[in-house]
Amino acid sequence: MSIQFADLARRVADDGQVSAEELFSLRQLGWGDGKIYREEAEAIFAINRALKQPSTEWVDFFVEAIGEFVLNGSEPRGMCSDDEARWLIGAIDDDGKVDSMAELELLVRVIERAQNVPEFFKDYVLRQVEREIMTGFGPTRCGGELSATHISAAECRILRRVIFASGGHGPAAVTRKDAELLFRLKDATLQDENSPLWDELFVDGVANYLKGFQLQNAQLSHERVKELESFVADNRARVGRFFGAMAREVPQARNHFGKVFGKNDKGQSYVEAAAAGNLVEDFEQEWLEKMIGADGEVDDLERALLARIIDEG
Repeated sequence: MSIQFADLARRVADDGQVSAEELFSLRQLGWGDGKIYREEAEAIFAINRALKQPSTEWVDFFVEAIGEFVLNGSEPRGMCSDDEARWLIGAIDDDGKVDSMAELELLVRVIERAQNVPEFFKDYVLRQVEREIMTGFGPTRCGGELSATHISAAECRILRRVIFASGGHGPAAVTRKDAELLFRLKDATLQDENSPLWDELFVDGVANYLKGFQLQNAQLSHERVKELESFVADNRARVGRFFGAMAREVPQARNHFGKVFGKNDKGQSYVEAAAAGNLVEDFEQEWLEKMIGADGEVDDLERALLARIIDEG
């Protein structure tokens, strides 16, 4: 870090304001040799903590500069290493929480831009959003005036960006962990007035996990590869009969688990009936049955999910 950059960063942090001219100078000095270094990144974080009212221009610079250091500060470029991920979490989480939309946007942008990021980093970001939704406090809540379990449009957009990001668990490849997060949020907010974006996000995310969709260049974990291989290896005819039977039952659902999944009134499961005595062993079917049956009834979002699965075959 140059002496000029250090001096300027110290002055800005001391007075808690950054002018357009100072921001321009920080950008010039920071990218003087085309690279952001650890000392510069730490100085930029110090400024961000000190600013009383960060401008849009500052947020753009903050996200761009720190993202450049995390993703391109070491080889291979475009990747976030374990050390870089731990540094970023430590810099943001020094007081135990994400304090601003700038910090949250930075976390999301790193996952979007990276080829892949460590598992613990993805988990950390999703925990921050889940905590904000469950508590009603955090940078997406404007001081927390919304109910503790209301899912806002901002949170829906952030969740979608993280879950489907290129550096997430795989581009457009939703994992079981992601899908279970969506179920937790659904169950906790079922009686609340959530954003209209939430219904579509829940159905898109869980259906994506069950369908096992992925892009050809997806960065998949070893666990996910095993899941997909197991699913593809399953007898598709048996799975098709199961979903066909489920389709016939969904229109008759009346908020009762047994009428859509699991056991019917005669004690025989629809899986058993559809498989003609040959029980379907697919792990995704068992998972979905467990998730839907957790509260003993089928809600509107679960009906929409089932309809999506059936419509897509």
